[in-house]
Amino acid sequence: MTRAGEPVEDQSAVIAFLVSPQTHGGITPVRIDTHGAVVALAGPDAYKLKRAVVFPFLDYGTLAKRRAALEAELAINRPLAPQVYREVVAVTRGPGGGLQFGGDGPVLDYVLHMARFDEQSTLDHIVARRPLSADEVDHLAGAIVAAHATAAPADADAWIADLGVYITQNDAALREFAGLGLPSAIDALTAAARRAFAAILPLLNARATAGYVRRCHGDLHLGNIVLLDGRPTLFDAIEFDPRIAAGDVLYDLAFLVMDLCQAGHRPAANRLLNRYLVEAREPAHVDGLAALPLFLHLRAAIRAKVTAARAGLLAAPARDAAFVEAGRYLHFATTVLAPPAPRLVAIGGLSGTGKTALAHALAPRFGAAPGALVIRSDVERKALFGVAETDRLPPGAYSAAASADVFARVADAARRALAAGRSVVCDAVYARPPQRRAIAAVAAAAGVPFTGLWLDLPLEVRLARIGNRHGDASDADASVARQQQAYDCGPMDWARIDASGTLPEVAARAAAILQLPD
Repeated sequence: MTRAGEPVEDQSAVIAFLVSPQTHGGITPVRIDTHGAVVALAGPDAYKLKRAVVFPFLDYGTLAKRRAALEAELAINRPLAPQVYREVVAVTRGPGGGLQFGGDGPVLDYVLHMARFDEQSTLDHIVARRPLSADEVDHLAGAIVAAHATAAPADADAWIADLGVYITQNDAALREFAGLGLPSAIDALTAAARRAFAAILPLLNARATAGYVRRCHGDLHLGNIVLLDGRPTLFDAIEFDPRIAAGDVLYDLAFLVMDLCQAGHRPAANRLLNRYLVEAREPAHVDGLAALPLFLHLRAAIRAKVTAARAGLLAAPARDAAFVEAGRYLHFATTVLAPPAPRLVAIGGLSGTGKTALAHALAPRFGAAPGALVIRSDVERKALFGVAETDRLPPGAYSAAASADVFARVADAARRALAAGRSVVCDAVYARPPQRRAIAAVAAAAGVPFTGLWLDLPLEVRLARIGNRHGDASDADASVARQQQAYDCGPMDWARIDASGTLPEVAARAAAILQLPD
């Protein structure tokens, strides 16, 4: 009887053909082996052969199934990375008995032909060398939003039921690996996960009804995203099982958020989450953040058990390093289920004082992983009028009535985020005392701490900063900045901060007031 993972057909001739320099014009291919595929990288080309294997979660046991899997992989991934995915090609027996791509002879197997890219350009390699830039994170968020927007609906009831199964499976698997956690610790972790699942079950059902459970990427980690022409590009989405690829769009996103946090890049994870919410323009996602701790937990716990299982197949010292990595995933899976209590911070100041930059600098430093939600009045105004974030609005969009609507949107988003357990940073001018009182009242109603920060900066410095803005949501120009000089801001009971100097210097002043850890 064939065991799981053992070949059920002889593919040796096809593999030899794929890795032969003669097949690729004298280029010696780089061979990559995984549990389900053999990949040959030759010059500008890549060819993937599905192994003739059967696992509980995938079945490539026949030629027809392998062809179907490759065609599904092409169909799912080509919209994400059209410059990478080309075609499914038959490997056939030629007239002289040799093998060839295409042709009219007997088909031995099928391969997926792709354009090869620099393997060092995947994000897992990049973040090991440097942080992602703000533009890279923003483009990444946009790519994920676009993928989710076109993703097909999935069986929501089955996916929700699977979450409970994952908790049970994780419990059983983690107990097998000595050193990852004492049995009592695993008991506590599983109990916490089940409590979290029960608590958000009504939310999950509501989001399912709203259509947020879709066939997503399914394996959205750093290694499955590559920088092509400077743009993050998703690839290698799960094709072999629609049920595994299914999930709430925030569950799909949670894999990457967790991966960035674990790689030591929480600021990028925070910006990714914030930009995703801005790009998606789905207010319900703010309420959905109540599910994020469990989503992050499940992604990390699954990674912990998979990494530990892989470690058992390695020799020392690689085995020891893999167990340490698994332990880090398990620690993250534990801590995210006990998030800190939320708080609300509001940052005010005239245009050009650096409110938005400070908000994004502070947000990763407090609140539940990956940090606080940033709610910006300029972004809310553009959403209110249904225009792109960088489109300039007419003067009427800045009337007293319109501004009142914008501040109401900011307050409502903050209220919903706090109810979902998220800390919040609100970014707006807040020049009027009633505006400042209203946002403080949101915190009071939610029973969370509130801190108001007011940024001070001379007009000439503000003008210089405004002049250097490009592609920003704010419409404030030099004339607006000069007009604001005449504002009567009334009594100021918010903490005043000198906003001159570098962003790290200003952030350090704000962090001291907020008593944030280093």
